[in-house]
Amino acid sequence: MHCLVCSSQDTVSFKTSNDLKRHWYCNNCEARFLDPDHYLSSDNEKERYEEHNNVIQDEGYRKFLSKVTDPLEKYLQKNDFGLDYGCGHGPALADILKKKGFKIDLYDPYFYPDKRVFKNKYEFITCTEAAEHFYNPLTEFNKMDEILKKNGILAVMTSLFDNSISFENWYYRRDPTHVIFYSEKTFHVVAEQRNWSCWLEDKNVIFFKK
Repeated sequence: MHCLVCSSQDTVSFKTSNDLKRHWYCNNCEARFLDPDHYLSSDNEKERYEEHNNVIQDEGYRKFLSKVTDPLEKYLQKNDFGLDYGCGHGPALADILKKKGFKIDLYDPYFYPDKRVFKNKYEFITCTEAAEHFYNPLTEFNKMDEILKKNGILAVMTSLFDNSISFENWYYRRDPTHVIFYSEKTFHVVAEQRNWSCWLEDKNVIFFKK
C-alpha cells in the first residue's frame, strides 16, 4: 500500500483492537490513514456531513474559525481572491472573510460541486476541517497547488496527531468520515514535495506559502 499523502511505499498496516479497523502508517511522512475497505458509501458520508451543526451565524463556530481567519488576514491584501476548499453545507469561514472585504469562492464535492473553480487562480485557499476527509490527499494538494498563485497562502485546519495521543482511543479517529490523520511532519513533507514553505500558525492550524 503506497502512502495516500506522499506516495511512499514505506508503509505498514495495523489494526485498532477496539473496532478492528485496518489502518496504515507511513514511515516517510508519518501519516496514518484508514484502509479504503472501511470507507462509508457516498450517501452515508453525505448524510453524516448534513448532521454537522455548522450554522453560518453561530458565534461559537465563528470564534473557532477565527483561529484561521485572524492570522490569515495578516498575509492578505484587501480584495484578494480566495477559495474555501471543502466548505461544507454551512460556509461560515467564507462569510467571515467576505465581511472582512475579501472575495471568495466555494467548493465542496457534495454541497458546492462547481468545478469551474479549478480554472481560476487564487491568492489564498482555506481548507478547514476538511483535509481529514480526503480519500486522495496527494491529488487534493496537487489540485490546490495548481490553482494557488505564486506567493499565495494555503491555510489548513485539522487536528494533528502526535505521540502524546492514543491513536486507538482518539476521538478524532472515531468519526467514520475521518480517513486520514496528519502529524506536523506530514505537512512538512507535503510542503517539500511542492516547494512550499510551511509553518504551524496555531494549534492544529498549518499555513503554507507557495
